[in-house]
Amino acid sequence: MNWRSLAPLVVWLLIYLIPVPDGLKANQWHYFAIFAAVITGLVLESMPPGAVGIIGLTIAACSGYIEADSGKALKWALSGFSDPTVWLIVGAFIFAIGYRNSGLGKRIALLLVRGLGKKTLGLGYAVALADVVLAPATPSNTARSGGTIFPIVSNIPKLYGSEPGPTAARIGTYVMWTAFAATAITSSLFLTALAPNVAALAIAKKTAGVDVNWSQWFIGFAPLGILLLAIMPVISYYIIKPEIKESPEITQWAADELRAMGPLSRSEWIMTGLVLLAMFMWITGSNPDIALPGLGANYINPTMVVFVVISLLLITRVVSFADITAEKAAWEVFFYFTALLTLAAGLNDIGFIKWLATGFSKPLAGMSPMLAMILLVTLFFWIHYFFSSITAHVAAVLPVVLAVGLGMPNISTPTLTLLCLYSLGLMGVIGPYATGPAPIYFGSGYIEKRDFWKFGLIFGVIYFAGLIGIVMPWLEMIRRA
Repeated sequence: MNWRSLAPLVVWLLIYLIPVPDGLKANQWHYFAIFAAVITGLVLESMPPGAVGIIGLTIAACSGYIEADSGKALKWALSGFSDPTVWLIVGAFIFAIGYRNSGLGKRIALLLVRGLGKKTLGLGYAVALADVVLAPATPSNTARSGGTIFPIVSNIPKLYGSEPGPTAARIGTYVMWTAFAATAITSSLFLTALAPNVAALAIAKKTAGVDVNWSQWFIGFAPLGILLLAIMPVISYYIIKPEIKESPEITQWAADELRAMGPLSRSEWIMTGLVLLAMFMWITGSNPDIALPGLGANYINPTMVVFVVISLLLITRVVSFADITAEKAAWEVFFYFTALLTLAAGLNDIGFIKWLATGFSKPLAGMSPMLAMILLVTLFFWIHYFFSSITAHVAAVLPVVLAVGLGMPNISTPTLTLLCLYSLGLMGVIGPYATGPAPIYFGSGYIEKRDFWKFGLIFGVIYFAGLIGIVMPWLEMIRRA
């Protein structure tokens, strides 16, 4: 057994042996010890992520920390396997099979390379722009980035001879990380680009009396959002340092390949139609103000859309069931993310998150309003390491932070509220389970696991610094105008 395998056990034992802090029960603290050990195993790659997650989930369920009754503990452990987000992530991998089998993914990738492939930086801007175009009308960033953009951009590195593994650094790591980092920005830039945005706004209206419309949301974040979209591909370029900087000859090669492919095949036409159908259903089905024929104003869950399209892919034989069962990356992510989703939800279920948030907030009473606001937003942003669902984060932490802010004299409640709301998309960049698309890019094989954590921290700091340094004074200026 090497040190990476021992490290999670050491972390668990050290936390377990520390006296239970005031305000917590033994089961809450000891459950946190298990969660911390699992995260340590993931960061250090003690074993495959799915294995770490399943082992941690099993230990947590058997310990009785969540449910003392074994039957209820088993039900809790299995709860994540029915979570819609998990299946939406698996669906994104199956969409990628459809793009691959039909040839449509290669064709679109070739078109992008022909137009912008002379320089690697140009490809970075191309994938970021694709997210910007889709974001205002796609409330699920998993559907947008994981189900639409990922299957396309995953074809681009292969055109440059960059595959998961030893050759990923040629260009694949850069392209994939830029696509992921872009969706974190657009998820905050547009109210309708991330489903939890609307839920958080409803909580803010009820708790703090703060409400904004679509354009007000955009104006409040635009100075940072537009700046980040302009510089993020460049920052990624200099941090990741892709080996291929430019390749003028590949644009001509891409043009020749497109000519060789000829017109769209039957499978490509079918795949195109099904992608458009999915986009239409994601956009209209997620908007309660739009009535669909035969459905009235009923909400269509994005995951149900995925199941509809997968069924049609099977019926039309663009994808076979053998293709689905053979997609190793999808099932590895399925087990890993399901376990993390359940374990992170357990922290909230037992009251650990509320204790942590409340304990952090209490000392702020005697501070200046500006410093207190910064610290509250800091708590709200970085506590996301304990969550694998932004929706759960909103439900558990937003009311606590807003309640503390409302209880402090002279603090600007609208500014505090909007800073928390704008952070929801940005915080998705910090780790491989922080938001729906994260496990998809994490499981692609193009970004080393330790690099994913490292890049997540670097970009998290950059995004957070922009939130405090640019958005906060901008909101204060608007409020006083």
